[in-house]
Amino acid sequence: MTLVKQLLRSKGSEVVTVTPDTSVYDALQTMAEKNIGALVVVEEGEVVGIISERDYARKVILQGKTSIKVPVQEIMTERVYFVYPENTIEQCMALMTDKRVRHLPVLENDKLAGIVSIGDAVKAIISNQEFMIEQLENYIVGGGHV
Repeated sequence: MTLVKQLLRSKGSEVVTVTPDTSVYDALQTMAEKNIGALVVVEEGEVVGIISERDYARKVILQGKTSIKVPVQEIMTERVYFVYPENTIEQCMALMTDKRVRHLPVLENDKLAGIVSIGDAVKAIISNQEFMIEQLENYIVGGGHV
């Protein structure tokens, strides 16, 4: 099983953040530039929320608001679910499925240490499965010698 810390080692631990008073427009521009679907909202070093494309679609567009004037704090999701470096990717997937979220910030020693997206988790699980299949094929073809 792959651990979050292993995933972060391979993908990197950079987390793009914004502050609660950042305009939604600027947050969307950052997401587009970085080709990411969510930003962690940080105030005075503490995670206070997360803003995603889903938040924008549901809380700005569908409510007829203007993204240039609306601050992130008005539409961010305040209930953030976290994982830790020792969690498995399978635990992350279970949490994402149960809580219906697509991004999990990673905390280490109460500090933001990375982020795991649903795409990261799926990619890691597929990679693990491909490795297992390859090992089983080698075992079968090799007559039981791995």
